[in-house]
Amino acid sequence: MSERAIELKLRDTGATENLGTALAQAFVAAGRGKAVLHLRGELGAGKTTCVRSLLRALGVGGPIRSPTYTLIEVYALAARSCVHVDLYRLRSAAEVEDLGLRDYLDAESLLLVEWPEKGGTALPAADLELALDYANEARVARLTARSRLGLRWLDKLGADTSLAAYVPNLT
Repeated sequence: MSERAIELKLRDTGATENLGTALAQAFVAAGRGKAVLHLRGELGAGKTTCVRSLLRALGVGGPIRSPTYTLIEVYALAARSCVHVDLYRLRSAAEVEDLGLRDYLDAESLLLVEWPEKGGTALPAADLELALDYANEARVARLTARSRLGLRWLDKLGADTSLAAYVPNLT
């Protein structure tokens, strides 16, 4: 599979929230099945902001908590379950194995993993990876497809005209 990526410049929190909404819509349009999204970036880069917006767009109506201390938050929706994981506080990949993440994955689940670099090979591979980096007061988001589902997801996202103002280039 050839790698494909989209890079976006997110000027503020609203743009990061728009990306989360667009990711949810593109995910639904990409088709059914389980999916894994890895979110990378420094503290405060917008990973949790993006996930909250994505979960809202998928239909989560109650509180959406950061799993920084609980490590895992599960949201059951009519069509699928969404599992939000934050590995920031973990010290080794062995601790990730103890979380039993694979037990949360079924045919219609979406696994959202912040700080996947702390999980090593204990994590399921990403279908799509989102890296958020600081660019002065703004953020740069780079989305990279890592599987066939990731390619479909990225294609749907690339076709979303609501993101056109954020696209400096395509690779």
